Amino acid sequence: MIFTETPLAGAYLIDLEPLRDERGFYARAWCAHEFAARGLVAHMVQANAIFNHRAGTLRGLHYQVEPASESKIFRCINGALFDVIVDLRDGSPTYKQWFGTELTAASRRMLYVPRGFAQGFITLADDTELLYQVSAFYTPACERGIRYDDPAFRIEWPSQPRVISEKDTRWPDFAPAPAGSARS
Repeated sequence: MIFTETPLAGAYLIDLEPLRDERGFYARAWCAHEFAARGLVAHMVQANAIFNHRAGTLRGLHYQVEPASESKIFRCINGALFDVIVDLRDGSPTYKQWFGTELTAASRRMLYVPRGFAQGFITLADDTELLYQVSAFYTPACERGIRYDDPAFRIEWPSQPRVISEKDTRWPDFAPAPAGSARS
């Protein structure tokens, strides 16, 4: 695997290194040793799938707080999407900055998202599906979100959402946790 750091500290794009022959190719898509060697979370506890019928479907931006904050690895397995991450780690050199990248089934590229980041995406094609792994179990009491159009971040989405859940439109404006307190 080829790890390329994004402009946000600790987040990586991961490309496969295919070994090709007349049948096709073989490539490692996950290796705990390679992740640990880079200081990345190498223990994933759950794998999830998301399917979206229509292009223009927006999901997110979601994250979990302690004690269930999570690192994630995303990969598009059908269609295409524009994935956005936001660094919410107070004290990080890239705090409140966002990064967006296109993930497609054809590229097989993955995105590693460290703890303390919010993540969301908008689909660029109908019938888009992605798989993702998480390092902590889903804990509803620890779930948080920020709106895709929150003025604190000025995210430049490639298009306006055509499908979005009511829940994702109702997240409050982002407000940093007061100094010395736990973020909620």
